[in-house]
Amino acid sequence: MRAVIQRVSSAAVEVEGETVGAIGAGLSVLLGVAAGDGEEDAARLAGRVARLRVFPNEDGRFDRSLLAVGGAALVVSNFTLIADTAKGNRPSFSGAAAPEAAEPLYERFCAALRAEGVVVEAGRFGARMAVRSVNDGPVTIVLES
Repeated sequence: MRAVIQRVSSAAVEVEGETVGAIGAGLSVLLGVAAGDGEEDAARLAGRVARLRVFPNEDGRFDRSLLAVGGAALVVSNFTLIADTAKGNRPSFSGAAAPEAAEPLYERFCAALRAEGVVVEAGRFGARMAVRSVNDGPVTIVLES
């Protein structure tokens, strides 16, 4: 499981022109589920995201987590994060979990993040989505389970 996390001042996701999720300050999380990932991976990664200290303290140092600042998370499924580009110019997605395995783990990740106390907005699994975000910093971190 791989997550690309951006600290944002705002983010939103649209499906067919309709906004299905939007947040103010917090984290935008693009989540890729790999073949072989399990529920423990989803829960562990959600805990890491909730406690990732990428928000500044009074001195401007990364010292506060999403929980500490009361921010929200916008979680968007993104199987392309699991791309293998080692051969040629066309990415291979053979390492990505099949949709029927990935969707429950995506939902488990969102549920685990909510259980940590984070307000979670989400995209629509498997849909073609337009994601808008204002990266604050910019701060972008990649986490793997």
